[in-house]
Amino acid sequence: MAGAGDPPEGTPEGAAGGGEDEYRSVVFDESFVRAARLQEYSARERMEDHARAVRTRHAWARLGGARQAVLLALLLVIAFGTAIYMGIRHPYRPPEPMAAEPLRSTVVPLAPAGAVPGGRPADLFARSPAAQYRVGAAGVNLPAVSRTEHFSDGQIVSALTLAKDYIVRSSIDPATLTGGSVRPVGLLIDPRQLDQFDRSLAHPADDGRHAATGWLTRFDPGRVELADPNVRVSGTLSVTEVSADALEVGADFTFAYAVRPAQARGSAAQQAAGASLFTVRRELRFRISRDDLGDHRLQVLQSSLQAGPMSCAADVSGTLRPLLAGERAGDAGPAATDPYARDRSNTGLCGKLAATSRPSPAR
Repeated sequence: MAGAGDPPEGTPEGAAGGGEDEYRSVVFDESFVRAARLQEYSARERMEDHARAVRTRHAWARLGGARQAVLLALLLVIAFGTAIYMGIRHPYRPPEPMAAEPLRSTVVPLAPAGAVPGGRPADLFARSPAAQYRVGAAGVNLPAVSRTEHFSDGQIVSALTLAKDYIVRSSIDPATLTGGSVRPVGLLIDPRQLDQFDRSLAHPADDGRHAATGWLTRFDPGRVELADPNVRVSGTLSVTEVSADALEVGADFTFAYAVRPAQARGSAAQQAAGASLFTVRRELRFRISRDDLGDHRLQVLQSSLQAGPMSCAADVSGTLRPLLAGERAGDAGPAATDPYARDRSNTGLCGKLAATSRPSPAR
């Protein structure tokens, strides 16, 4: 029987019978290895008793501070260079604002047959077709409205109100009529049309686009003044949806003005008796986008004006030139039109003022 200090199979063959060999403590035979008890640590044991004593450092942390700074600078240079290259190769171009359609206008003088009748403003109005017209802004009435496919009732009303404001400021406001400030009119115009508007006021021309009288009604204050500030007005407004983003408003109004010579002399009664009626019919077409509704502005696309009594030879691109009480149109016709001059479009239009539009004779 093997002793307590011997291997299970006894003393290995060839070894000195149990002598004190110096290699005995480190030499194991096959039977010893098989008899050895193997033990594997559990996960908890490995964590508690066999955790790694040294923490592995990240590659970035192993770099020195100077090297980190150099690498960061290199990354910034690459990113900046890429941004410049992409900007040159594919430059960003902000969308250009859509150009507004320019105003197109016509002004047609209406010449009277015979002398222009005169009298007191109240009598002239009472004996004319304007007898039943309302005074001032009260004559610009809004129609009944209903929503469209893309615009609510409130938006339709706002568009009509905007058109009404333009009509009042451009054809009824005494300051506009008599050569005063036109700023209230300009504030209602889409900014994309302001260059055309300003040029028309500064350098009016009978070319269908730059007549000041296409934008507003005004008289030469050195020649004509209002005998009665209460303008008689009648007409209609209509609205149509032309796209999901825009409305068009049509306006057709007639205005009756009592005018007299500027700086007329004599008593107040004599001045009043020297008044005459001047009638203007304006047909306008406006475009109003959603942005215009928010900004309370509009585009004036078309203006057609007929006015009299005036002489056919009068230049009405800058101001309207009424024939006053007792004056006649004469035999002069409209200004000559040259069909070969393509750089200028002179309308050369003139009409005859119907007798029914004049005040009836006093009884």
